[in-house]
Amino acid sequence: MTEKDFDDNDEVRPGPTRPEASHGASASGGEGVGSDEGSEASASGPDAQDGTGENANTPRGEAADELTVDDILGAVQNADAVAEDAKLADLESTLLNDLKRLQAEYANYRRRTEDQRQVEIDRAKGEVAKGILPVLDDLDRARKHGDLEDGSAFAVIADKIRGVVERLGVVAYGEAGEVFDPQHHEAVFQQPTPGVAEPTVLEVVETGYRLGDVELRPAKVVVAVPAE
Repeated sequence: MTEKDFDDNDEVRPGPTRPEASHGASASGGEGVGSDEGSEASASGPDAQDGTGENANTPRGEAADELTVDDILGAVQNADAVAEDAKLADLESTLLNDLKRLQAEYANYRRRTEDQRQVEIDRAKGEVAKGILPVLDDLDRARKHGDLEDGSAFAVIADKIRGVVERLGVVAYGEAGEVFDPQHHEAVFQQPTPGVAEPTVLEVVETGYRLGDVELRPAKVVVAVPAE
């Protein structure tokens, strides 16, 4: 509170003023304005305006350090890397050759298995057909004697039996006039015949049958041979 001098006879007079405080406030105010102006000047300096400060340089440095795909592919490998690549290439080639070999072995195994399977199927069918061959022989004899007249009950039964045999895949062979083949024909008699140049089937005594590659029974035949 400002000091005042009180006197009984005099008027109240204000105390002495302090010009230093006013001057100090003015000076302080001046310094504050100057400080703000200096800060603004610093913020608007060349570095801030050009964007060449530390923060501006950081992205450009990172971009310079980044590698492209072409840079990676075109980089020169050292001796250790080259040796490692060659080792991996040899291993890959070895594994590929092993895989091809296994595939070929498996394909051969499947083919052999399928062939053997078909042979076993034909053999099983052949065992069934062999039991029917005597019945077929009786039907052939009955046909030669004229016992199987068309439309008769025996003829119908004979046709059904032959149909079953054909569905099994059984094939009959052996006819007169064929060239004699010892692999498929069994000669029960040889008949010298004039005018015959090579052994020929003269008569079929018993028909031969085969099922695929399986020979069920050779044909028994009379063979005509050249006369001396």
